[in-house]
Amino acid sequence: MTQTAKKNNQTGNQKLRKKRQALIQAFTDGQAPDFILEHTRIFDAYFREQYAASTVGPKISPTRNPWAIVALGGYGRQEQCVHSDIDLLFLFEKRVPTIAVDLVEEMLFPLWDLGIEVGHVTRSISDCLEEGRADLENLTAMLDARFVCGMSPLFAKLESTLRDQILAGQSDQIIHQLAVANRHRYDRFGDSAHLLQPNLKEGHGGLRDYHTILWSARIKSRIRIRRDLEYHGCLSHKEFAFLEDALAFIWRVRNHLHLLTGRKCDQLYFEHQEKLAQTMGFVSVNGQQPVERFLGELHGKMAWLKYLGKMFLYEHDLEKSAGRIKVNGKQPDHKGLVIRKGMLNFRSPEDIIGDPELLMKIFQESARLRIPLTPEAKRLVREFSHLVDTAFRRSSSALNAFERILVTPSGPFNVLNEMLDTGFLIHFLPEFKHIRNRILYNAYHIYPVDRHSLRVVRTVKSFGSPDDTTGCQLCADLYKEIAPKKLLCWAALLHDIAKGDPERHHAAKGAPIAQKLLSERGMSTQGIETVTFLIREHLFLIHTALRRDIQDEETAIFCARHIGSLSRLKMLYLLSVADSAATGPKAWNEWTAVLLQDLFLKTANTLEKGELASGQATRTLEKKKAKVFSSVSTVPEHRDIEVIFEAMSPRYLHYTSVEAILAHADLYRSLSDRPYVWSIARAATKDTRTITICTQDRPGLFSRIAGVFTLNRINILNAQIYTWHNNIALDIFEVTAPPDRIFEKEKWEKAGHDLGSALTDRLDIPAMLKKKLAAYRAVRSPGERNPPRITIDNKSSSFFTIIEVFADDFPGLLFRVTDALYRCRLDIWVAKIATEVDQVVDVFYVRDFDGNKIDSPRTETSIKQTIIRSLTMVEN
Repeated sequence: MTQTAKKNNQTGNQKLRKKRQALIQAFTDGQAPDFILEHTRIFDAYFREQYAASTVGPKISPTRNPWAIVALGGYGRQEQCVHSDIDLLFLFEKRVPTIAVDLVEEMLFPLWDLGIEVGHVTRSISDCLEEGRADLENLTAMLDARFVCGMSPLFAKLESTLRDQILAGQSDQIIHQLAVANRHRYDRFGDSAHLLQPNLKEGHGGLRDYHTILWSARIKSRIRIRRDLEYHGCLSHKEFAFLEDALAFIWRVRNHLHLLTGRKCDQLYFEHQEKLAQTMGFVSVNGQQPVERFLGELHGKMAWLKYLGKMFLYEHDLEKSAGRIKVNGKQPDHKGLVIRKGMLNFRSPEDIIGDPELLMKIFQESARLRIPLTPEAKRLVREFSHLVDTAFRRSSSALNAFERILVTPSGPFNVLNEMLDTGFLIHFLPEFKHIRNRILYNAYHIYPVDRHSLRVVRTVKSFGSPDDTTGCQLCADLYKEIAPKKLLCWAALLHDIAKGDPERHHAAKGAPIAQKLLSERGMSTQGIETVTFLIREHLFLIHTALRRDIQDEETAIFCARHIGSLSRLKMLYLLSVADSAATGPKAWNEWTAVLLQDLFLKTANTLEKGELASGQATRTLEKKKAKVFSSVSTVPEHRDIEVIFEAMSPRYLHYTSVEAILAHADLYRSLSDRPYVWSIARAATKDTRTITICTQDRPGLFSRIAGVFTLNRINILNAQIYTWHNNIALDIFEVTAPPDRIFEKEKWEKAGHDLGSALTDRLDIPAMLKKKLAAYRAVRSPGERNPPRITIDNKSSSFFTIIEVFADDFPGLLFRVTDALYRCRLDIWVAKIATEVDQVVDVFYVRDFDGNKIDSPRTETSIKQTIIRSLTMVEN
């Protein structure tokens, strides 16, 4: 490179840096509404100046082998975000000359010096055609191609040759490939319109959906710029306005995300969301956090982009790969509706004016025939939805039609989703607008409240069908028995209707909202009572299963008394399963399913057979004793079973099976003078293990075990603590399996060694946990978002005080809580680990060292203060 060229590059470099810095500053100050266009123009000016000052370019004959610089991808669309790549094509008419390498270096070195990512290719026109035929990604890049500088006739030749030799005869095939690529992309990146860490570009509802609309329209209609989507009739005026609004917001978010991360980034991770909300000026309104309002607006824009993309593809008959749904001669029951190209449409807009209830009937027919609405029908529903408010919202015929939609099994698409996307559902059920795009900012809920509610309805209707994702045979059997099913589906639809209210206790607040809504629409009093009961109590079973000792007969009796009837229990169980499954993996997994089903069966048994009398419990214990003795009567080394049996506590014998009693007796025999012995077995699910520990009881035993498990990244799900009359502790833990199953044996060996050291006072658990917590604090400190909350329940159990600890999770949380309980002179008999949105809930059944429940308000206050101090104390 000559000195002149170097000087020119330095000058271009400095000018480019200053222009970009000024534009980015204007953007951060809110003074650059057309940032991506202005950013594109800055680079255009740079390349044109570099072209004019080039020392290599003149060496390439413009007559023998003309060349040009062509923008591709986002740069070609004039949508250059802060840290997006610049994609370039150095285009030559014939062959690519050797000197092209020097040309590229001369043009791009200043950009590389600035740290700007540039993707470039050097090709002839024939090369471009060959690459376009071979690879869809190369072809779509050329669909976005835009002339920057050089010989413009060459670029025009590329465009015409591309259209004549590739697009003209293969447009349907290419669009089919786009549709297939879209589905693969959706599978990989997920539904960004609903996932709480959306991918702004590649996810469903991301910018790539808009790109697909643009590419398809360029193939079919030869549009050049985005505005042509309206001019060529691809989108209506209103749809284009919505598109522009959605794109402007998403681009603004993307640019702020680039600036926040200092790099190209399209995944909106949790760690960035609160900062972005603040940067973009969102504030709290009616108790809704700024980040929740920000995400709600973002998800609304992305949901619209997703809807528009799907509608565009259907309207232009592009998604041939998905295949039209075969009608097989079926016809709509109403003369105002017709089937066109396998989709439902209104016969004419005038029919809607004459019979507004057609707006409901078209969805009813869509559910019955299992065929979607045409894009034109969706437009008409959106345009005429205001008629719902004045014409038929509270009519009995509309209610009956809606209830048929509610109970009809979902097909390849969800009719309720279509009703929501077109705005119809909000007009028919105005209460729904308060949860529209309502985000609950935590890692527990994957979907906004409105979409979650529709997913719960779909899950309920799928029980026992091929679409059932729960795999719950009990649910399939129970759903067949439920009648009428519409009451359960109404409860599923409205169970979170009060989550638009920022205050707590949405279940209790949702019941009166549903009561008013349903009574206005003429539902019977008995039906309303059932629906409101299900809404009010929809968290009851899952909370009880996760936070109470379901082996305790009192728990089943309490549930039976609270619910009152077997029919309500069945519906409540189905709603609980559907709600948890539709929430996300943190709410629904094999362990949760096992606990919930166990509680249901025990409660159902109590409702069917009545509460057990103490005499029956005594007879059951005598039968169990006889089985234990007879099982070992012929084994000489087990003749000590009577002595061991007498040492076992009544509570242990009541809740433990004969097989487990015999196994635990063997474990006790092997204890001798060891600090402990244990057994590890696969539990009810493949992802959990049952650990049984036998050792001499001692003060603070549970907290030591919890500390060791924490150090070894073993999560306790449930614990049953038994102390025999001979001072032997027999503790049974349900824990998560180690994530690396290949080295599971080694993991248990290390944990076992640590437990032995802890029980013999050779391991300083607080010191070890302090190191672990210090590393964790780099990400998040305990209690930095939600202060701990303690509740003490003396009513649910006749024999124990139940303490619930709500707190943000952090390494050593369980150890701190159990250590605090020990310092309060409390014995732990049962422990359960659950979740409450984004907090951990540690639940403990306790008695004091004298074996009594806590019955003093002063003692309760002291316990709460001790636990809170333990969780919030500052480590030095």
